[in-house]
Amino acid sequence: MMRAVCVDVPGGPENLLLQSVPRPNPKAGEVLIKVHAAALNRADLLQRRGLYPPPAGESDIIGLEVAGTIHTLGPGVKKQWKPDDRVMALLCGGGYAEYVSVPEELLMPVPSNLTMCQAAAIPEAWLTAFQLLDFVAQVKEGEVVLVHAGGSGVGTAAVQLVRLFRGVPVVTAGSPEKLKLAEKLGAVVGFNYKEESFAQGVHDFTGGKGANVILDCIGGRNWESNVSSLAIDGRWVLYGTMGGRAVEGDLLGKLLSKRGHLLTSLLRSRSLQYKADLVKAFTGRVLPYFSDQPATLRPVIDSTFSLDDIAEAHKHMEANRNMGKIVINVIPQIEQTQ
Repeated sequence: MMRAVCVDVPGGPENLLLQSVPRPNPKAGEVLIKVHAAALNRADLLQRRGLYPPPAGESDIIGLEVAGTIHTLGPGVKKQWKPDDRVMALLCGGGYAEYVSVPEELLMPVPSNLTMCQAAAIPEAWLTAFQLLDFVAQVKEGEVVLVHAGGSGVGTAAVQLVRLFRGVPVVTAGSPEKLKLAEKLGAVVGFNYKEESFAQGVHDFTGGKGANVILDCIGGRNWESNVSSLAIDGRWVLYGTMGGRAVEGDLLGKLLSKRGHLLTSLLRSRSLQYKADLVKAFTGRVLPYFSDQPATLRPVIDSTFSLDDIAEAHKHMEANRNMGKIVINVIPQIEQTQ
């Protein structure tokens, strides 16, 4: 048996229940991880409310990314993993628990200079940002990339990756503190969407040319400003709808006038092969930059909570107060270092 966070009835954070449930057994090609830390994502809030169910056949337990140590290898594991290896993993679910079983293709080694808490903040957020920028938008050197929610987990990862790819990161955020963080990570300029027009800001910054790429987790309410901000032949990549799904007005006509590309992407529902290719590309092209000296890339941790305080962690994210990732220490940090 193991402790895990369960949701018997969809609803608010108070519906998150810490229960004793059977420990999973690794299937063929899977590895059982003893979870040290997990991290929150916006999708977790939606799943808790019953709005984003896991893919068929996957765990009902919430949680899309973890870091921990290998406990057991399932039959037929091909790579040279061994018990007690420090790993981090992308999940379809099951992260808010003491153990989780993961296909070996979705494992990555934890860089030696990172704690488990830091490592847990990497898989979902950084693989999402990498997928959007590289696999979907195919960002090129010198391109201007507008990153909405620049102080979020995906946002802070995207800013750093745009820099790594020699692009020009521009951000929006809702507070001076979040803008300052994004600029510290490499954003060239930032706009407070609560106080100014980011479309005008992008127009002024680019000399009227616009952003070549927009990473958009907001959706509905921003569509006119996004189209206005988009360069001719630009790529608008939609990966969330925090600002609503409904659109009213001449979206298609205005997008057509820019010859704009509207691209959409989700990660959780992708095939295992797609995720395996993504993890392999990220491990080869990006992961080394977390451990070079001084480190080029770093996960940004906003706060940490214990598994017992998972409801408070969800409330913190729902209040939109976090800058970077919210991490759940499944094993207390003191025990992790022993």
